[in-house]
Amino acid sequence: MIRVSVLYPNSDTARFDMNYYVTSHMPMVKQTIGAAVKGMAVDHGVGTAPPGTQAPFIAIGHLLFDSLDAFGAAFAQHAPKIMADVPNYTNIQPLIQISEVKM
Repeated sequence: MIRVSVLYPNSDTARFDMNYYVTSHMPMVKQTIGAAVKGMAVDHGVGTAPPGTQAPFIAIGHLLFDSLDAFGAAFAQHAPKIMADVPNYTNIQPLIQISEVKM
């Protein structure tokens, strides 16, 4: 299984609409990609150590797929639609990490 994590770095100029991301964008991604997505989660950064310090990421979206090939096939054909929605919730250029889930 692989996890695709989309990390949105925090900054003083960052704009991120968490409500839109959770209620519109991520459901649209799930509906568009379909059964290839085995699970999804959204993290909202609230801080780091020491307490009171700004979180390095405003949000992190996670998508689970059976394999890298399954992700590639599903995302490739729907990337334009998914990417076109990004300006509706953020001005941040996200970082993407693909990981093999070990546990």
